[in-house]
Amino acid sequence: QVQLVESGGGLVQPGGSLGLSCAASGSIFSINAMGWYRQAPGKQRELVAVITSGGSTNYGDSVKGRFTISRDNAKNTVYLQMNSLKPEDTGVYYCKGNVVSTTQWGPKEYLYWGQGTQVTVSS
Repeated sequence: QVQLVESGGGLVQPGGSLGLSCAASGSIFSINAMGWYRQAPGKQRELVAVITSGGSTNYGDSVKGRFTISRDNAKNTVYLQMNSLKPEDTGVYYCKGNVVSTTQWGPKEYLYWGQGTQVTVSS
């Protein structure tokens, strides 16, 4: 089993900054893509940012130029630095990981989600 645990959410004023982290633990052989998604009340979950094991990144249009995703492969951890935050960035932020575990049939990739962390941007 694998667990993803997010931390770093909270309340911040518009224009402020906040950093999130997500640590994966458990039966991990390797981790392919890791990413952040968010869900605002009454809206569908949307992509915030994703990063491959090689460091290639992709961002949602609404956060480009303001958010930065990074990862530490040795620590199985992904980070999200959020700058110039806006009220519309408010939501629950979820970490996602494509984790490869060793099974009796060989390495197999599984998709895991964290429990989510609340980010609220408000004055």
